[in-house]
Amino acid sequence: MRRAGAAVSLVGLVAHAVAAPHSIAGAWIGLSLVTLGWLLALLGGARTGVRGTRLDLPLWLLFNWTILSAILSYEPRISLAKLALASNFLIFYVLQAALTRRAAVLLAALMILSASAGVLWGAGEIAIGRGVLVEEVRAGSALSSETPLRAGDAVWRVGGRRVSTVEEIDARIREATAGERLPLSVITRGEHAEWPGLVVTEELKRDTSPSGLVSRGPTRRFRASGWTRHYETFAELLQIIAQLALGFALAAHARSRPRRLVLIAATAFALLGMGIALTAMRTVLVAYTFGAFVILVRASLGRRTRLALVGWLAAAVAAGALAVWATRAGGALMFQDDSATLRAQVARTAVERVAVHPFFGHGMDAVKRHWHEWGFPGTDAVHTHSTPIQLAFDRGIPALILWLWAMAALWTMAARAERMWRDADDAGAHGLTLGATGALAGFLASSVVNYNFGDSEVALLLWWLAASIVVFSKDRSQESGV
Repeated sequence: MRRAGAAVSLVGLVAHAVAAPHSIAGAWIGLSLVTLGWLLALLGGARTGVRGTRLDLPLWLLFNWTILSAILSYEPRISLAKLALASNFLIFYVLQAALTRRAAVLLAALMILSASAGVLWGAGEIAIGRGVLVEEVRAGSALSSETPLRAGDAVWRVGGRRVSTVEEIDARIREATAGERLPLSVITRGEHAEWPGLVVTEELKRDTSPSGLVSRGPTRRFRASGWTRHYETFAELLQIIAQLALGFALAAHARSRPRRLVLIAATAFALLGMGIALTAMRTVLVAYTFGAFVILVRASLGRRTRLALVGWLAAAVAAGALAVWATRAGGALMFQDDSATLRAQVARTAVERVAVHPFFGHGMDAVKRHWHEWGFPGTDAVHTHSTPIQLAFDRGIPALILWLWAMAALWTMAARAERMWRDADDAGAHGLTLGATGALAGFLASSVVNYNFGDSEVALLLWWLAASIVVFSKDRSQESGV
């Protein structure tokens, strides 16, 4: 039973490593297999493998406070349903038991390879183009009257299926059942948008051109997202994984490992940084730079290596600025676009509402039922784009304090693990722990202006990283006799 459990866990770990940069479904399938393998091993008499850490107390206090907040929420049914996502930190304990030092290094390398492939795919998609760039929308057509579609927008999915020509859009409309609503995935003013779309009628299906569109080809003005549809999530994941690649490169270089290994890891770090630039995520690119600087400060580097790293970061920021200018709305470089303005308004309103319910907050996702009632701007209910503000708004100021405690504990654990492995000959161990310090620094920097802690894909990768840090800390302590 133990061997069967170990084999199932191994399959799950590999599946998670491959899927983590791209698919929440794939990542959960992998982690579910890890959990199943852990349970099988327990039935075979194995130990739990769970280690006590300084992270445990704030994590469990935060979860229990979240339960109370959900019970006292404006919308208890909505908030209580969200507890399933709030409990994803439990995978942190399962992964502690499943991971070994060597496995963690190999899995991190596999994640880097998988994420790099996603970046190359995204770059290739931009080169080829996506969807149907609209040159004209026929007056009186269904898309003209039922959607805000206009010249310069691009339609790339109709009814959940990708399209690349006007003929494919027309065919999709004709295939639909009369009365069916076909939602649209659109790139408008440099931003991805999901619209309710149009309702198909028999008269529309008989039209010679049901869409009423004129186009000469695809658009190349869009933000890369790899094999996902979420460039925000993709950028956050790349930031974490890129810091691991940088940690491996510098640790291998410091120990005079084969030059090709150093070049591979360094190339991956650069490629993943370029992937972030292609997402045109301004804040995550800043976080990527900040995390790399944290690693630069902690690592023992020669002057030439430091200058090379700083030079690359400057180039990545320049490439990101170019991508923002090319793909996003006017004024985006100076944070004067509609997206930045709306974010600031939403954040300001949420902070004002925190004063109304400072203790237990309003309840997770309760705002979706009270968006205009509570004074939020715009027509779509969105989150506040800030982890600290969102936690205080949803769960109260005590929840924010507990989260800050947990993140401080995790950072302390990562920094201590890196110091413990700094003088060891194991380049993989030091590379992963060094990269972890940069990854956490970047994650926390980004969390100020992005709700990355509430993004399941990012949170799962964070707990994988936390479990790896625990494994490396305990292993080194045992080797040193501490």
